[in-house]
Amino acid sequence: MSARHPIISVTGSSGAGTTSVRNTFEQIFRREDVSAVYIEGDGFHAYDRDTMRAMMAHEPTLSHFAPRANLLPELEEVFRSYSESGTGRTRHYVHDEADAARYGGVPIGTFTRWEPFQPGSDLLFYEGLHGCVVDNNVDLARYPDLKIGVVPVINLEWIQKLHRDRSTRGYSTEAVTDVILRRMPDYVQTICPQFSWTDINFQRVPTVDTSNPFIARWIPTADESMVVIRFKDPKGIDFSYLVSMIHDSFMSRANSIVIPGGKLDLAMQLILTPIIMQLVERRRRLA
Repeated sequence: MSARHPIISVTGSSGAGTTSVRNTFEQIFRREDVSAVYIEGDGFHAYDRDTMRAMMAHEPTLSHFAPRANLLPELEEVFRSYSESGTGRTRHYVHDEADAARYGGVPIGTFTRWEPFQPGSDLLFYEGLHGCVVDNNVDLARYPDLKIGVVPVINLEWIQKLHRDRSTRGYSTEAVTDVILRRMPDYVQTICPQFSWTDINFQRVPTVDTSNPFIARWIPTADESMVVIRFKDPKGIDFSYLVSMIHDSFMSRANSIVIPGGKLDLAMQLILTPIIMQLVERRRRLA
């Protein structure tokens, strides 16, 4: 953690909805004139697409969830460097034609060049799979000043992944199912333990039947969901204010509030804006 160079980490597995959460953070940053540098977890994969496919052909359980398939020591070094001096570097993974056009024709399935952060940022924002990994080799959880978990119930997570990968990446249901099965060991051993380190978890729970995610024709909408928001340390959280501001919300435990799914953006704005501004104002006082 660093008062001068704060870090925000948003962690969730593939299909969890971390990109939507990032969009809310970007809205807050624009409105409050916060200058952020961004890290995408995919940029720290260890292998390009062709190399990864070749390796997976020989290792039935290898997946992008696995620490060995990612440059986690390098990511930890970026966290450390930024927290100490506001410096670091990142790159981007090119998923599709839109990314290829955005990054100047870099081939799909490969990476852009490593580039240093622009100086003078207020904070570093990470979004990806491994923002809070703690194991025998790395301790990523010690660096972020605000750690967010995005954790829909697993059937909903699978539905979202199935629909995204089929519609935007052209994968078959069978191919996505194979990926889900391949990832399960690392989902249990690497992804889930991170949510014990997060400061706030947002867990979307559908209120419609998702019993068989592999035949679901639609993703449950926000209005067909509730969201459980859990605070690791509820001290200082004004739950009475949140319940009064978010219609139909209620407390389920002393550290948890449940809200209608359609109110997630409002809840995030109410909860996260003062936390972000506290980090930024503290940094600016010390600058």
